[in-house]
Amino acid sequence: MNEEILINFSPMETRVAVIENGMLQEVHIERNDHRGIVGNIYLGKVVRVLPGMQAAFVEIGLERSGFIHAADIEPKNGQPDSDDIALLVREGQSILVQVLKDPIGTKGARLSTQISIPSRYLVYMPGSGHVGVSQRIEDETEKQRLKNSLEHYLAKPSKVLNETPELAKEGVIVRTVAEGVSEQSLHHDVDFLRRLWHTIKQKISTAKAPQTIYEDLPLALRALRDIAHPQIEKIRIDSKETYQKATEFVNQLVPDMASKLEHYPGERPIFDLYNVEDEIQRALGRKVPLKSGGYIIIDQTEAMTTVDVNTGAYVGHRNLEETIFKTNLEAATAIGRQLRLRNLGGIIILDLIDMHDLEHQRQVARTLDRALAKDHVKTKVLGVSDLGLIQMTRKRTRESLEQLLCEPCSACDGTGINKTPETICYEIFREILRAHRAYDTQTYLILASQSVIDQLLDEEAHRLAELEAFIGKAISLRLEPMYQNEQYDVVLR
Repeated sequence: MNEEILINFSPMETRVAVIENGMLQEVHIERNDHRGIVGNIYLGKVVRVLPGMQAAFVEIGLERSGFIHAADIEPKNGQPDSDDIALLVREGQSILVQVLKDPIGTKGARLSTQISIPSRYLVYMPGSGHVGVSQRIEDETEKQRLKNSLEHYLAKPSKVLNETPELAKEGVIVRTVAEGVSEQSLHHDVDFLRRLWHTIKQKISTAKAPQTIYEDLPLALRALRDIAHPQIEKIRIDSKETYQKATEFVNQLVPDMASKLEHYPGERPIFDLYNVEDEIQRALGRKVPLKSGGYIIIDQTEAMTTVDVNTGAYVGHRNLEETIFKTNLEAATAIGRQLRLRNLGGIIILDLIDMHDLEHQRQVARTLDRALAKDHVKTKVLGVSDLGLIQMTRKRTRESLEQLLCEPCSACDGTGINKTPETICYEIFREILRAHRAYDTQTYLILASQSVIDQLLDEEAHRLAELEAFIGKAISLRLEPMYQNEQYDVVLR
């Protein structure tokens, strides 16, 4: 499989595209004025404890306070394990926290006191004393090799931390990309992370809450650390300055990746090479066409995302069951790609077309599993509900593509629907009747959009005349070109 990473830099934003076999699979966008804060570490101040929710609000210096649950608070030395928030924190207390989820919508950042700092091959967890290995590394012999190597190295005294292993209580999680790497590379990562943690501890000692202690890498370098893997063929960067920073970064952290970096100086925008701009625009729509003629509909709400599969114009060549099977197979692959491309998270409900053949069901499930296995974000398929819906979750840490690039429609307030002109006319009639009962006025003036004025002068003209006769007052109309369909005013004169 041919895989490339494209990095597009401008003074306003950085964008990263992951291309597999010529098709866009993921897009990451970071705007300079709205950088994500997942992974950032803050010395925060507890501003409110909520025993009923077993949670607390923590001020970290942002517009909205962060939110921390009791389960995400690591007890201090000598403090008993507890799920009672009142025993873990108190108002006014300074507390070291890390951001697990960006602020999304009206919600503040989700926080944790369980600090973890990623590098190329490892995630360093000071104070945990645990060595774990990514579940995506399936070879048991390799998993044991990695675990033994790191346990042995962490057991040695650290010159960087100037602490014995017993006091340091270091822990690490081995990342998937560490499979097959040398002990020397793993130990190099440990030393790098130890130095970084030592620097963070020094800053904490002089900090005053609320204060930023550590900020994660910018998107371009984060992509090299978290997204790039040995199978990536090329990493193309269209900014000379960003290319130089990337070169310095990989030479320090992962020298084997240096040969894959490439500066792209072409006049044609780098995202035009694989129609990335067009794919981003399509990813903002509800309907995703399938090659067979079927399609899927994706609806994103605050509570969950639903995906509905339809055969559309596809009628197949043999029978209905075969048509449904092929549509579901194609949809399963498309769904895996769309979840990554749109960065959809939380609860996801898949409504595939009902299949009666058990072997067809198994093949579609396997296809979906293969599509989800390519995802860097943790996903979990929870099974099929009694209604035949596939329930799954995808970890949500940042805003989706739609939330990042779009805002609710001012005309429909994000519902995706508008009231008909007829409905608006009847609302206006009721408003006039209410005003007639409440006030002593001579005439009424209706200010409305073109479609509503047209409706009042045509289909509703007789009802408007009946209303005038009923209240015994004149009603005049005025077009307001700037009004949306559902906007209107009734002026009493």
